[in-house]
Amino acid sequence: MDLRLSHKVVLVTGSTAGIGFAIARSLVNEGAHVYLNGRTQKRVDSAMAEIRLHAPAGKVDGIVSDFSSAAGAETVIASLPAVDVLVNNVGIFEPKPFAEIPDADWYRFFEINVMSGVRLARHYLAGMLKKNWGRILFISSESAVQIPAEMVHYGMTKTAQVAVARGIAESVVGTGVTVNSILAGPTASEGVGGFVEAIAKQQNKSKEDVEKEFFERARPSSLLQRFATVDEVAAMVTYMASELSSATNGAALRVDGGVVRAIL
Repeated sequence: MDLRLSHKVVLVTGSTAGIGFAIARSLVNEGAHVYLNGRTQKRVDSAMAEIRLHAPAGKVDGIVSDFSSAAGAETVIASLPAVDVLVNNVGIFEPKPFAEIPDADWYRFFEINVMSGVRLARHYLAGMLKKNWGRILFISSESAVQIPAEMVHYGMTKTAQVAVARGIAESVVGTGVTVNSILAGPTASEGVGGFVEAIAKQQNKSKEDVEKEFFERARPSSLLQRFATVDEVAAMVTYMASELSSATNGAALRVDGGVVRAIL
């Protein structure tokens, strides 16, 4: 299937590892010119090298930027003034009891997970509307609708992303620009892998046992009963970045392994 992504310019934030890297790699394989993003030159260079190793003819570049402040978006915009597809993937998470989350953490999570996408979308939207084509995608989570008690501040940002995506979509009615959010479920990303490994070591268990217990206790509604792979999430994002997804706008699309029980 031709997704018609050749010659499209794509920015994927937070894309040196995990879901973001898988999205970038998939889009490069579909012929898009992809700009990776990470916080250090070393991480960006390593990610670009890995993609080029498997796709020598692929078009991939990188931008070093830290989204913990507004300067991050400014750096990216200065390096890349216009894109056809924006994938707001950068994000942080950290399990912490609600009573122990200080104000600083609430602001930090909102700044990185939400405002990074707001600032980039606000800039790139004008160019997309001028061409009457564009895709803006927010990589949210099933935590947007099932707020995890172990990290309420993270869930709050994921809900905010869905709201922002829907609101922007309402502003582009009748155009060739679409704005959607992706509700990823528990995924075997770099961050999750490290988290599982740490728990396994702490409890003297295998990673497989920790994963099994996680779905039995924390996500029992999962129909998949395992962590999704980053490539499974990237497949949905790649389709949504393509011309073929033109009739889907303002949606919150689930790649959650059936964790969310609601049928709508």
